[in-house]
Amino acid sequence: MPILSKTLTSFLYKSSPALLGAASGPSTTIGQQAVRHLDLLEYQAKGLLQDHAVTVQKFRVAANKSEAENIPKEFPCDEYVIKAQVLAGGRGKGHFDNGFKGGVHLTKDPKKVPDLVTSMIGNRLITKQTPKDGIPVSKVMVAEAIDITRETYFCIVMDREHNGPVIVCSPDGGMDIEEVAEKTPDRIKKIPVGISTGCTPAVANEVADFLGFKGELKSQCAEQVQRLYDMFVKVDCLQLEVNPLAETPQGKIYTADAKLGFDDNAAFRQKAIFDMEDTTESDPREVEAASYNLNYVQMDGNIGCLVNGAGLAMATMDIIKLYGGEPANFLDVGGSVQEHQVKEAFRIISEDSKVKAILVNVFGGIVNCATIANGVVNACRSIDLKLPLVVRLEGTNVDEAKKILADSGLPIQSALNLDDAAQKACAALK
Repeated sequence: MPILSKTLTSFLYKSSPALLGAASGPSTTIGQQAVRHLDLLEYQAKGLLQDHAVTVQKFRVAANKSEAENIPKEFPCDEYVIKAQVLAGGRGKGHFDNGFKGGVHLTKDPKKVPDLVTSMIGNRLITKQTPKDGIPVSKVMVAEAIDITRETYFCIVMDREHNGPVIVCSPDGGMDIEEVAEKTPDRIKKIPVGISTGCTPAVANEVADFLGFKGELKSQCAEQVQRLYDMFVKVDCLQLEVNPLAETPQGKIYTADAKLGFDDNAAFRQKAIFDMEDTTESDPREVEAASYNLNYVQMDGNIGCLVNGAGLAMATMDIIKLYGGEPANFLDVGGSVQEHQVKEAFRIISEDSKVKAILVNVFGGIVNCATIANGVVNACRSIDLKLPLVVRLEGTNVDEAKKILADSGLPIQSALNLDDAAQKACAALK
């Protein structure tokens, strides 16, 4: 099997974590629509933590120079940390397309804050985790810099093995937790939490003890652990990772950095949080597809693919490449797709100038093949599709679906199976 691209791996995880051996995260059943896997920017996560009485640094966010100029007046402090707000790691070692070095800066001079902010805003930050041309920065966080004497690790995650939340903690924070687990597994503690009993004082104190906090610091840590757990439940988190949970010389414990993952199934209940989603870094087609409950992933080839499910996505990619083609994208219509969604899927695929042919590969379980066929026919007519189109349908109502395609009078090539479909799609390019 060809090595999966990063974007396709992301797509497959979104569609079906079990296929990639994910230990945690929401599973997807047949008929479930694509999930969003909401990611919050650092300042958004800090704001949410602050709202739940978790101790974080003072911070403000600026989108322009005038806002940046006001920040030092709002909270004077000994030192400021200025951070570009993007969903990528390695910001400190990154650089901007305007030549400015570093997406994270420290300064003790309040007068330098506006200049540092404006050197980032409106420019693209390039790090090891961004595309080659970088990510646009529209907001910059200015926070109080804190001295840290000790770093610990704390996480709560919904775990399938334990059928509920599990606390994972280590006194070795500020580093890759996978490395800690591999080299010193005894330095990691896992504590399953009863969903009905919650994080009791006994559990919170057990965590504080393991992390090595004593006296007043132990009480502080236990209190923060309970607040973090309460937030985890109230906002429907799937994962809340704090690295580091830090101790300062002043004897205070801070949640210095946190990554939050949310349950898409709770979006209706957590509307305010999901409305915070920042899509400026996303491919516009992915954003538009999500608005129609479609899951779109851009790739580099020239055969546009419309599929339903991660398994078919993998098989389709493999067989296209086997016959010398390259997939341009995958667009997952899910298991409860309607005709209007098929139309929008076709429009989004066909608007990619790289696409020279389209392959539809749908196995009807809950999906009615006739629905797909009607959607394909209506889409071809409404957008006046000029690209070669190959359709492989199998499953529920497939005979009726094939009749709909045949009676349409459109130049749609039906395929007997996936092998036949891939050969026809690749041949259409020639």
